[in-house]
Amino acid sequence: MQTPRPPSCLPVALLLLCAAPLAHAQQQQQELVVRIAHVGPTSGPQAHYGKDNENGVRMALDDLNARGVAIGGRKARFVLLAEDDAADPKQATAVANKLCDTRVNGIVGHLNSGTALPASRVYNGCGIPHVAPGATNPKLTQNGYKTSFRVLADDNALGAGLARQAARMQLKTVAIVDDRTAYGQGVAQVFRAAARELGMQVVDEQFTTDKAMDFSAILTTMKAKAPDAVFYGGMDNQAGGMLRQMEQLGMANVKFFGGDGVCTEQLPGLAGNAGTLRNVVCAEGGIAVEKMPGGAAWKARYDAKFPGQFQVYSPYAYDAAMVIADAMVRAGSADPKAYGPALFQTDYTGVTGRIRFEPTGDLKDPEMTLFAYPAGKRKPL
Repeated sequence: MQTPRPPSCLPVALLLLCAAPLAHAQQQQQELVVRIAHVGPTSGPQAHYGKDNENGVRMALDDLNARGVAIGGRKARFVLLAEDDAADPKQATAVANKLCDTRVNGIVGHLNSGTALPASRVYNGCGIPHVAPGATNPKLTQNGYKTSFRVLADDNALGAGLARQAARMQLKTVAIVDDRTAYGQGVAQVFRAAARELGMQVVDEQFTTDKAMDFSAILTTMKAKAPDAVFYGGMDNQAGGMLRQMEQLGMANVKFFGGDGVCTEQLPGLAGNAGTLRNVVCAEGGIAVEKMPGGAAWKARYDAKFPGQFQVYSPYAYDAAMVIADAMVRAGSADPKAYGPALFQTDYTGVTGRIRFEPTGDLKDPEMTLFAYPAGKRKPL
C-alpha cells in the first residue's frame, strides 16, 4: 500500500510561490499611500503659472519618495492628484468638492485669490488643509478657517511696498486699473490707500477683465489725465498687452507698477519686448529664487527636470507640499484631522526660507522683493 506524502513534504519551489503573494500583500499593507492634490489653472491664459506650480509639487513629492519618509512608523508613498481650476471660481469650487469627496490627504492651491476664496469654504467644510502658494488676497486667512494657510506675503505687504517705492521715486500722480478679480481688486485697493497716505494723487481709476486684450480706450482716458505712473492689478498676460499699447499710444515715459501677478519672467515676451518694459516696477512675496536658501541649487534641479517652464511660484508650491508632509510626520498621521493642528506649530526651513504660521494661517515675518526689467530681463532691485 502506498503511503501518502505529508503536507510538509511539498516542493520548496511551490512553497516559495505560495509565500510570494503573502509577502507582497504584507508590503502593501505596511505602505501608507498619501494623496496630495495640486489645484491651479493648467488650461487657459494662466496655464503657465498653473503648470509651474504643479511642477513644484511634483518635484517635492518625488523628493519625499526618494527619501523614504515614514509617517507613524509606516513608509509613505506620496501620490500627486493634479486638478485644473482654469482660474475660474465655479470650476475651482467643483474641483474642491471633488477632492473632499475623494478624501485626499492634503491640498496645495490655489494660485488665484478668486479661486482660493470659494474653494477655502469647501475645504473648511470637509476639514482638509490647503496651503496656498500664490493666492495673496488678505481675506483668505481672515475667515477663521483652521484649514487655510499661505506661504508667501499677502497683498497688504505687496501693495504697500509698491506704493512706498513710487513715493521714493518722487512720483506725484498715478492712475489705477484692475481686472475685477479678487486678486486684482485686492492689490489695487491696498496700493490706492497707501499711495494716498503717502501724498500721491490718484487721477483716474478704471477696470477691465482678466480675459480682455484691448486696453486702448482705458489707456487713452488715462493718458488725458497725464499720470506719472499706471498701477495694474492683474496678471502678466494682460499686463503685456497693456505695455505694448502704452508704447503705441505715446505713453513711453509713464511708469508701470504691478503686483506678483505681473512679475514674471514671461512678461517681456508677452509685452513683445516693448520699450515700456524699462518702466516696470513689480513686487513678489519672498525673495528672488537665486537668493533663497538653497534656491540656486533647487532651480538648477527644476530647470533640468522642467526646462523653460519656471515662472514665479513653483518654489512656494514645493515648500507648501513639504510643509504638509512635515506636519504629517510630526503628527504621526496623514489624517487631516490629526495633522491639521500640527500645521500651526510649523517651523520649517525650506527653499523659500523659514516658514512659520500666524494663528490665522498666514506666514510669519513675510519678505518681499521689488523687480525691474532692464534690458528686457527681470532683475531684483
